[in-house]
Amino acid sequence: MRKKLLLGNWKMNKTPREAKEFALASKEMVDYAIAHDIDVGVAPTYVCLQTVKENADPRLIVSAQNVNEHDHGAYTGEISIPMLQELGISWVILGHSERREYNGETSEACNAKIHALLAARMVPVYCCGESLETFEAGKTKAWVEEQIRVGLAGIAPEDAASVVIAYEPIWAIGTGKSATKEIAEDTIAFIRGILRDMFGDVADAMRILYGGSVKPGNIAEYMSEPDIDGALVGGASLALDSYRGLIEGLVK
Repeated sequence: MRKKLLLGNWKMNKTPREAKEFALASKEMVDYAIAHDIDVGVAPTYVCLQTVKENADPRLIVSAQNVNEHDHGAYTGEISIPMLQELGISWVILGHSERREYNGETSEACNAKIHALLAARMVPVYCCGESLETFEAGKTKAWVEEQIRVGLAGIAPEDAASVVIAYEPIWAIGTGKSATKEIAEDTIAFIRGILRDMFGDVADAMRILYGGSVKPGNIAEYMSEPDIDGALVGGASLALDSYRGLIEGLVK
């Protein structure tokens, strides 16, 4: 049985001081999650990674929001895997729709980063998802399949077990809209089928998250579906009360 996972993507929010306050106050929340066999984590900005890592319960997963595939070099503004490792960071979100849209990140670029992370024994959280135009045109599955097959190309099955997938329909991120649990399950089950075609039985152990206006009030609906293993959450992960409500939704 796959262990539930809740990962909060803070995006460009929280100063180091605010991140420290959250980290220091999060122990009870982490205790509650661990007691219910749920993995929990947050993905702060680069300037807050060390602060959260040093002040939070060590069982809280601390993830970066992006990384460069090169160990070092003339890549102004980029962060390398060795830099993250020195801070004790072993998880990285890749291919989020906002980075695809605003920074031109492609599935091919994500593939290079995923290979580098796996070689370093780190955990990639690879995001996929479609626009409203693609969804309304009935092309969701073709779009998502291309992202999965390109992003995970060339990965050995034994390495694929370490990859977390996050399906986030772009039209449901920060819009107040959310896909029904049936839509989410249908697409995520389809993704698992692609993973099974690529990696065999390993696909049954890979965790696939849903993201898209997930809130304490609706997370339990999604978690009732058999292929949805948790959530990648944005705004609702910024406050402790809200984050605790998300965990409680996972417990139900």
